Amino acid sequence: MKIDSQTVDKIAHLARLEVADNEKQEMIGDMNKILSFMEKLNEIDTSAVEPLVYLSNEVNVFREDVVKQDVTVEEALQNSPKHDDKYFLVAKVIG
Repeated sequence: MKIDSQTVDKIAHLARLEVADNEKQEMIGDMNKILSFMEKLNEIDTSAVEPLVYLSNEVNVFREDVVKQDVTVEEALQNSPKHDDKYFLVAKVIG
C-alpha cells in the first residue's frame, strides 16, 4: 500500500489535524517509510514465537495495607511557610 495525497487528507481529517501543503509531501514520505518497515516485519517467520501478553512473568505481590503514621502533624508542618495548627495554608486558586 502506498500513501498518497488523498490518504493524508483523509487521515488528517479523521485525526482533526490541519496539514499544510508544504508539510504534506514530507508526511507522505514518512508514512511510506513506516509502511515499508511494517512490510519488512511481516516477512519475518514468527510461527515459533509465543504471543506476548505481559511484559514479564512476575505476579503482583500485594502486601497488607497497614495504616501507620510515620510523620507527626507537627513534623510535617515545621518547614511550611504558612500553616495553622493542623493544615498547610495556601493561596486561593479558584475564584
